[in-house]
Amino acid sequence: MSVSLADILAARKRISGTVIRTPLVPSPHLSGLCGHDFLLKLENTQPIGAFKLRGAVNAVFSLPGDVAGVTCCSTGNHGRGVAYAARARGLRAVICMSSLVPQTKVDGIRALGAEVRIVGASQDDALEESLRLCAEEGLTEISPFDDPLVIAGQGTIGLELMEDRPDLDMVLVPLSGGGLAGGIALAVKAANPKARVIGISMDRGAAMHASIKAGHPVEVEEVESLADSLGGGIGLQNRLSFALCRDLLDEVVLVTEEEIYRAMQTLYYEDRLVAEGACVVGIAALQAGKLPKPEGPAATVITGRNVDMQVFTQVITGADVMLGDLTIKGMPYGA
Repeated sequence: MSVSLADILAARKRISGTVIRTPLVPSPHLSGLCGHDFLLKLENTQPIGAFKLRGAVNAVFSLPGDVAGVTCCSTGNHGRGVAYAARARGLRAVICMSSLVPQTKVDGIRALGAEVRIVGASQDDALEESLRLCAEEGLTEISPFDDPLVIAGQGTIGLELMEDRPDLDMVLVPLSGGGLAGGIALAVKAANPKARVIGISMDRGAAMHASIKAGHPVEVEEVESLADSLGGGIGLQNRLSFALCRDLLDEVVLVTEEEIYRAMQTLYYEDRLVAEGACVVGIAALQAGKLPKPEGPAATVITGRNVDMQVFTQVITGADVMLGDLTIKGMPYGA
């Protein structure tokens, strides 16, 4: 199995009318830090509030008409995308998630008419339940990242980025299972092989980073994170996204929870955007001085807005945040 630029172009046609072409807007504050234009790709403006709609719609809309229904494992946003796409096609959807998924994401999926199964304390546990449903109830699994149709759907973001700003030197992509990063890297490199694509993740439980370092997919311990959407493994039998990220990403950068906390504050106070912690890892890397020096414009993907508002309020007001056994010491923005 493989994914090509032709697959991404076909995905754009398939998802048109259901998925919107999102704005690419400059951030004056971050441009000042970057030394070049720093642009925000606002995937938080999608109908479900997250980029995951692209891949989910491409995959679900490609299914034959006689399927019994769909299922997936998810940290929240993929499940929301699958539920949305399934509802549009009149299909049953069962979304499997771990106990680490914030309640706001669970509620959002149920509101779209999908069934929700909370299983275990990891993405791998949720995946086992999803595969059981496929085997015993005949549902079709829609992988959150390791599926050619899902990857092609996410890759349409890369097409839009390079069409809107063909002079981009660096694209910063939140990195989890690699469907987003792999798809974007494929599209960006096809348009400009010299453009750098950097995957960014949190420094605790970054499965793709650990797998690339090991040279093969590995398991990691999942822990609570402000970037909860980036949690979960990549699957030990990963077929596509691992190789794409290994071969196409120029670098992988890790950021701390404290750096994510500060970046969430920055995006809110400087750009007036409500966004999940996973969205701001590129901004966190920029503010922490962890990126190579840009030689031209840079962009990052603001992947979603489906944040736990209680936690978000704690962050923007400078309060302490508890993440399991980790306490992030609060600090008011600009202090």
